[in-house]
Amino acid sequence: MVAEDRVLHNLAVTANACGGVERLMPHVKTHRAAWLVRLLLAHGVGAFKASTLAEVEMALAAGATRVTWAFPTVNPQNIGRFVELAKAYPDAELTGLVDSLHGLNVWTGLLEGAPRSVNLRIDLDPGMGRTGVPMDESALALAGAVAGLGRLAGWHLYDGHIRGAFAERQVKVSKLAETLDALQSTLRRDGIDVDVVGGCSYTFDLWPRSAMSHVSPGTWVYSNAQHLRELAHHDWIAAGFVLTTVVSTRNGTSTLDAGSKAISPDKPQAQRFQGVGEIVMMNEEHTVIRNDTLNAGDRLLLVPEHTCTTAYLYSNALVRALDGRWEYRDQLGNERSVVPLTR
Repeated sequence: MVAEDRVLHNLAVTANACGGVERLMPHVKTHRAAWLVRLLLAHGVGAFKASTLAEVEMALAAGATRVTWAFPTVNPQNIGRFVELAKAYPDAELTGLVDSLHGLNVWTGLLEGAPRSVNLRIDLDPGMGRTGVPMDESALALAGAVAGLGRLAGWHLYDGHIRGAFAERQVKVSKLAETLDALQSTLRRDGIDVDVVGGCSYTFDLWPRSAMSHVSPGTWVYSNAQHLRELAHHDWIAAGFVLTTVVSTRNGTSTLDAGSKAISPDKPQAQRFQGVGEIVMMNEEHTVIRNDTLNAGDRLLLVPEHTCTTAYLYSNALVRALDGRWEYRDQLGNERSVVPLTR
């Protein structure tokens, strides 16, 4: 279940935290819903980030004109598909990521004849150790090679490993900003002036605009139990829930009809949701919680620990619209493939 007014509340406080809605580049993997892309576009968001080609196409079909595919793939079939999308949506700016010369070589062969609207960002590794080129001379060499193609959009920096107290995060971001500034200064001396996109839910408000033009906090759209606990200063509120029913009660416990197939399957069992009591056990279709006040038939709203992997489980959502009406709205769910282009 999704409350549209709560989504707009979260948008307002997130935009305020980063200095303006025009600076946001929200990640659509949080919801995978075209109606939410349209809603955010209508309220001033102009750029989006996606993980999969299905998400890229969904955002474009919903009207987005600036989409970054934040996945440094070396798969030629997927890169070719991305170029096809650029041709099908000629008014959109599409940006991919590279973090190696091998990846750039794959892109180079497929960019011949591609629209000028397709560009690349250098994916930097700020210490997370997942993807990205080190923030040193190798990053500059790769940026120079992409600039030589006339396709350099700038840098991409995802710092999702940064956690801890506010002051700790602030220190880590400041150090990264210094390293990034050194890279930028070197490029400018070579006559190359580009921007940076990145950040995460724990850092987006700490990056100065002078260092990072667009920030990409993640699950703020629906928020989640983890961020409500750890990032309470943002005043986010839960906007996406899993609606469940109590199907049985006994011995101080209640059994819900929402199991591991329904909510936050990537989190430890005891932490998959909040709001109704301690989780005693969970299987695919049921969860037993410790509670002696509920009755069979009671309906509950669970706040997921992780909304991204929860929304991924559903092909539609029951939405309370701004006018109070309830309606089902489609979303991609676990769809990863794309259908043939029709434009």
